[in-house]
Amino acid sequence: MANEKLLYLINYLLSERSDMENVEVPDDEAEQLRLYRSLVNIRPAVQADKEFLRAEDEFLTALTESKGITDIADLQPMENGIYLWKGDITTLKCGAIVNAANSGMTGCYQPCHSCIDNCIHTFSGVRLRLECAKIMEKQGFEEPTGQAKITSAYNLPCDYVIHTVGPMVQGRLTHEHCELLKSCYKSCLESAVQNDIKSIAFCCISTGVFGFPQKEAARIAVDTVRAFRKSHNIEVIFNVFTEKDYEIYRRLLG
Repeated sequence: MANEKLLYLINYLLSERSDMENVEVPDDEAEQLRLYRSLVNIRPAVQADKEFLRAEDEFLTALTESKGITDIADLQPMENGIYLWKGDITTLKCGAIVNAANSGMTGCYQPCHSCIDNCIHTFSGVRLRLECAKIMEKQGFEEPTGQAKITSAYNLPCDYVIHTVGPMVQGRLTHEHCELLKSCYKSCLESAVQNDIKSIAFCCISTGVFGFPQKEAARIAVDTVRAFRKSHNIEVIFNVFTEKDYEIYRRLLG
């Protein structure tokens, strides 16, 4: 049963921490899921044992399937090779999804935060943070804005996750902000092509807490993708989560 697996995962995660001996596991399954997610979010990038990973794989796979998986093959393009889809990017089956990461590149550590970085790491599983941490340890410095790193997707229905750090806009939007955002899209597309990935789904990079104006960000995204596709055969999904973003992209692609 999923509930028994969830309790096993929670108890394992609690057993790793000496500061949570007095935490009580709630009876309500929704609250149990919230506790599990919180524990995953704050967990450092360390190896978990095989039994935990097997249980996590089974639990997260079933959880994602229960939400409903959307396959790119079932979508209708807005224009040749370019799609617009409103929904949860962690349920999208395609070659790669793009994660709007922070410069630390190991995910969001704020329990149950609604950012895409948190969602992707939560539903991929704990191995994603560990893989990202190894990449960053080898690199030896924080991830620069506008570049991209590729990892496995683990329990997500896509094949890969491509992580990029978008520009943060505080105050007036500058030419440099726009060029850095363009570089995010181009770097992710280049990484996909280099790894023989046939389709990629972009979230709205930098438009959340990073403050990039939505309309300008969407224009840069669409222009960069169109230009790249002139010389590369790759399908692109623009994934949005709000009706406002959907309308912005629909106008640009319609």
